[in-house]
Amino acid sequence: MRIFLTGGAGFIGSHAAKALLGRDHAVTAIDDLNAYYDPALKRARLKELEGTKNFRFVQGDIVEPGALAQAAGHEQYDLILHLAAQAGVRYALTDPAAYTRANLVGHHNVLEFARGMKGLSQLVYASSSSVYGNDTQAPYSETARADHPVSYYGATKRAGELLSHSYAELYGLQQTALRFFTVYGPWGRPDMAYWLFTDAILHDRPIPVFGGGKLKRDFTYIDDIVAALVRIAETPFAGEARQAPHRIYNLGNSHPEEVLTLIRLIEEATGKRARIEDAKGPPGDVRETYADIAKAAQDFGFVPRIPLAEGIPRFVEWYRKYHRI
Repeated sequence: MRIFLTGGAGFIGSHAAKALLGRDHAVTAIDDLNAYYDPALKRARLKELEGTKNFRFVQGDIVEPGALAQAAGHEQYDLILHLAAQAGVRYALTDPAAYTRANLVGHHNVLEFARGMKGLSQLVYASSSSVYGNDTQAPYSETARADHPVSYYGATKRAGELLSHSYAELYGLQQTALRFFTVYGPWGRPDMAYWLFTDAILHDRPIPVFGGGKLKRDFTYIDDIVAALVRIAETPFAGEARQAPHRIYNLGNSHPEEVLTLIRLIEEATGKRARIEDAKGPPGDVRETYADIAKAAQDFGFVPRIPLAEGIPRFVEWYRKYHRI
């Protein structure tokens, strides 16, 4: 299968590329390698894929007119996996325009690109648990309205889902939205709490902890997410009768953990104590994320296998190796 991947140098994107290439699929990836966080990490992820058969990388910005077509060349693709986005809840407080650009304009460009591709089986794209906000009853089901996001990031991801639904209605474009829940693991994002806490603990810096550490997150290990991505990519699209061909799935661990538990596990993995400082959380943080994964389990056999107690030591081991600590 020929797959066109956006965000190929990102955390989830690079892991997905490796898994798909390992199953003899051909992957063309695009990424702009922007400086939201250190581009050196993105290049290091790509280096892990260098020389792999059937892998091609193109540096480009999906927001720019013609960038997707130029990266695709004259090839036709069976599947588009759209993982490029401006991520992060807090950065949206200082630069909301970056989210409008990447998550709305960029998403629209991908939709137009997909609409013009002959023989495309489906467009699979990343959404987020942030669409649920604080008003949704836990565990969060895909049938919830999700119309009160508390962050601008969550608002742009929900808006992207609505754009996609309209393209499914108008043009019959088959699409699958994946609402990711706090994905973590090796090669992760430096703006995420588990990375920031690990770095602070190893360097004896204090950790600002919001809400007394009682906030809960449905931490989902990267290998479980990628296994689901591969299964979805390889399974023929099956929509519901008399409905637009646009599906939404939660991909989470379905087992929320307190932030204090995360810190304790990092302490155990590093062999060092955390210096915790109480802090007031910024606007946009949700109290809890908790995925109802029954739909993904039924349709794709999705069963998360890596608990936080196993995933955090794996991350810390990678972190020490990557930073030579």
